[in-house]
Amino acid sequence: MNTKPSLWLMVVMLMFPQIVETIYSPALGAIAKSFSVSNSQAAQTISIYFFAFAIGVVTWGILADKLGRRPTMIIGLFIYASAAVVAMKTESFAIILIARAVSAFGIAVGSIVTQTMLRDAFGGKELSKVFSLMGIGISISPVLGMLLGGKLSATGGHHDVFFALAAMAVILLTYNLAKLPETQKEKQSLQLFSLSLCIIKDKNVILSALLVALYNVALFSYYQLGAFIFVDLGFNSSLFGYSGVVLGIGTLLGSYLNKTLLTRKASFHTLLWVSVSLLTIGALGVYLILDSIWFLTPMMLVVISFSIAIPNILSAALVNYKQQTGSAGAIFGLLYYLMIGAGLTLAGVVQHLGIVLVTCSAMALVATMSWVDSRASNSTVR
Repeated sequence: MNTKPSLWLMVVMLMFPQIVETIYSPALGAIAKSFSVSNSQAAQTISIYFFAFAIGVVTWGILADKLGRRPTMIIGLFIYASAAVVAMKTESFAIILIARAVSAFGIAVGSIVTQTMLRDAFGGKELSKVFSLMGIGISISPVLGMLLGGKLSATGGHHDVFFALAAMAVILLTYNLAKLPETQKEKQSLQLFSLSLCIIKDKNVILSALLVALYNVALFSYYQLGAFIFVDLGFNSSLFGYSGVVLGIGTLLGSYLNKTLLTRKASFHTLLWVSVSLLTIGALGVYLILDSIWFLTPMMLVVISFSIAIPNILSAALVNYKQQTGSAGAIFGLLYYLMIGAGLTLAGVVQHLGIVLVTCSAMALVATMSWVDSRASNSTVR
């Protein structure tokens, strides 16, 4: 008999991938110093994370349909825990890169399988309420990650960060083994090749993936480059960790603004224009005052724009694939995570947050115009 999973466990599983990423960000400076590599090389560990995460999303999405939700979740968590232990033990930067890739591949299970299990167990208005709860957890996870990462980096460098990640992974694996139910009602036949071709040819989905990627690159480029900016400004990793509180406030403000606009029945197009306008203003602000700690103020606008854009784009992207939501979601996730990885790779090379944000905002503006025109021509309005 299928049973509903614990909502608190589901919140934790959705939060964990973001905590994993943001707890690591304050340690980038320590990694660069400990392994005698450049800031650019250290920053690339984040872009590698997203490439591997993309592969994990599609892999675990497929296996969740083939093997079941529970065994897939356990396998992914075991792989993540093993990679985290390797990262904690190694003294080689090359092994760090490999461990980061494997850990990202493993922890992607927390994103795609958790969403699939929630769709298995809930429906209609109940599912909307559940995802609202999940959104609250996701909004505070970067704050928790940044604060914890900053503290650990200041006290014990990257070794303490990797130890914390390994310990949390073992705890989660153990708890899921004991408490996670199976929610899959029946095995599903998969036609991935034909579905993939259909999605690749769908302009709306491709533009949606591009927009999701651009907003994520804008946000995560801060986590990628922020530690080095703080050092250049004369601050330490602990203070960089505390900056997560500022971004967390931005996330909550964005969520509140999004809810208010939806309550007032703002159109989907309006929501997109509001978010891209905030992104553009914030990006220009960061570019102009990046040599001052006050750059965090316009950075909040970037975070607010992310909080408005992402949930609305994700909710509308796959409306034509309701019968294949799991597999379509895995393919869609693969697309935008590959784009995020590519974007963060370039951001690591550029090593200038202002330039990265302005570029993202310009591309998002063009993509938004194309996306709105495309949906209007198909008479598909949210």
